[in-house]
Amino acid sequence: MAPDLEADPVFMGEALRQAARAYEAGEVPVGAVIVRGGRILARAFNQVELLKDATAHAEMLALTMAEEAVGDWRLSDCTLYVTKEPCPMCAGALVHCRIARVVFGAPDARGGAAGGALNLLQFPTLNHRCLITPGVRGDEAAAMLRAFFAERRAERDQERPPQDRSSST
Repeated sequence: MAPDLEADPVFMGEALRQAARAYEAGEVPVGAVIVRGGRILARAFNQVELLKDATAHAEMLALTMAEEAVGDWRLSDCTLYVTKEPCPMCAGALVHCRIARVVFGAPDARGGAAGGALNLLQFPTLNHRCLITPGVRGDEAAAMLRAFFAERRAERDQERPPQDRSSST
């Protein structure tokens, strides 16, 4: 089955809407959508803070929903759309679930596991390799992430007491 590249921006749009929900909830703005046969099976956004669960990444939550919808843990005919390159935890889960294809928006050179810092999705000794399509609506996803972290830095800087600038010699 050949990827439907014309549908990629449309489904990434839904992932971006999920990321906006995360942003509004004070979560790192990452959204994910899992698609099978042109139909959305699952939608999710980061809920790490809300659920107090370090594993509550958008991809992980979407995988659980899609597995429930399909009635199986194998998602070999599905595509994941996610606004940021998956981390190693999520990439490992995607391989184990046998996701056919991963489409992501913003790259993550420091922590991404789909070719950024490393590539677990196509690691040669693992039992499955995912097709990867990077950069779909990546500018929009990256802009949302930059805005979120700029706001967090500004909030943090306002909470800090002013430093004593006098020096004793």
